[in-house]
Order: sequence, then C-alpha cells, then structure tokens
Amino acid sequence: MRQFGLIGYPLSHSFSQGYFKDKFQKELVLDAQYANFPIPSIDAFEPLWDDVNLQGLNITIPYKKEVIPFIQHPSSVVKSIQACNCIRRYNNALYGYNTDVIGFQKSLMPFLKPHHTHALILGTGGAAAAVEWVMQNLNIKYQFASRAKGENCIEYNQLTKEIIATHTLLINTSPIGMYPNVNDAPAIPYEGITAQHHLFDLIYNPGETMFLFKGKQQGATIQNGLEMLHIQAEESWKIWNAETPLVQ
Repeated sequence: MRQFGLIGYPLSHSFSQGYFKDKFQKELVLDAQYANFPIPSIDAFEPLWDDVNLQGLNITIPYKKEVIPFIQHPSSVVKSIQACNCIRRYNNALYGYNTDVIGFQKSLMPFLKPHHTHALILGTGGAAAAVEWVMQNLNIKYQFASRAKGENCIEYNQLTKEIIATHTLLINTSPIGMYPNVNDAPAIPYEGITAQHHLFDLIYNPGETMFLFKGKQQGATIQNGLEMLHIQAEESWKIWNAETPLVQ
C-alpha cells in the first residue's frame, strides 16, 4: 500500500486527509492511503521515511522552510523561494516542490483587475514566499507587513489608511484568524479598504475569516484559500504519480 501524508503542527486545521480520502474513494484508488503526521519538531521528519511505503508528503505550518535541508533535489521554485510544501521520494532521494505557487496563481487570476497593481502581503512565512513569487511572476509590486519588523517588511502598526488605499490587493498569508481563533484579524487600518480592493485569505477554516468579513464590509471582493488548496492537492497527486520526477 502506497503511503502519503501531511506533516505540520498542529494539524487540527488540516483539510488534506479528508480531501484525499474522498478522492481515493471516488476515483477507486485502492493502492494508496493518506495520513496526518502532526510532528512537534522537525527532528521527527527523517524517521518518517523509515516506512518504506511512504512515497510523498505535503508540508504545512511550520515546516515549509525547515524541510529544505533534507531535500536532495529541490525544484527551481523551491530553490528560489526557500519554501517547500510537497515532497516525493524517488530512488531513495527526496524531491521538493512548491504547489502553493500554482494553486495561488490559478485561484487568484479570475479576480485580478487592471488596477490591482500593488499588493500588501501579510505575514512572512513559507506561504508568503510563494505569494511573493507569484507577484513577481505577474509583475505586481508588493510590500510585506507583519507583527514584527524585518528585512523588507514593515509592522502592522506602521500601516496607514493611505498605504492600504494604494495597495488594492491584500493577501493574508498568516494564521491570524484561523479556527479556533475566528475573531482575530491582522491589525491593519481596514477603513482604507474600498470597492477597488480584493482580499485573499489563504485560510479556509473558517470560510469567511474576520479579515475577509472586514474587507467585505468596506465593499471589497473577497476569497478564501479553499480553491487554492484543491488545486495544490491535485498538483501534489500529479507529482507523486508521474513516471519520473517532474520539473518545476
């Protein structure tokens, strides 16, 4: 039986196991199973591969960057953004991919308008790196913002109504507002949001986060990360089942 799964910690928010279970049932995939591996430390990563049937993993918070040193063959995208969310074992070597970039770009494209020329990316983790790559690919200027100041990143309390007004694409890549903390939202001046704005929250549980709710109240269009997850899950399955490792 081929084994696949998801690593992260915690995994109470995960949709992947249910998605693949349903997929296997619907498509009569009888030789594979998918499990959650809630590892509390990256130290538990290598021992997982002692299972000779383990052929692939998805990676979520907080390990998208921490798995990089264990990958013998990172894709060009993984090398560029230093974030990996999909691993395939092939000939006893690990191949690393990032399907977030595909899922994010494909799900965002139908909502993009000509005036969406500047984006504000909230958060600086592995998912933010994937979003940055897509912004560069689409020639959209962007600014990072987070709770803590960093290189090329300003703090939320430095954001003004004017900055929000000029960045009409707002993307939350942080876990702020994820279940069970459904009343939380990034501390930005929402009064700067207009009907020209589009808000994308990579969170999918709840379906409408407080971040999206506040944006909708200002007249913005909104979307959550569920479609992105569906796309990246299918891309992972494609990677795991290709005759030889795919090039990304």
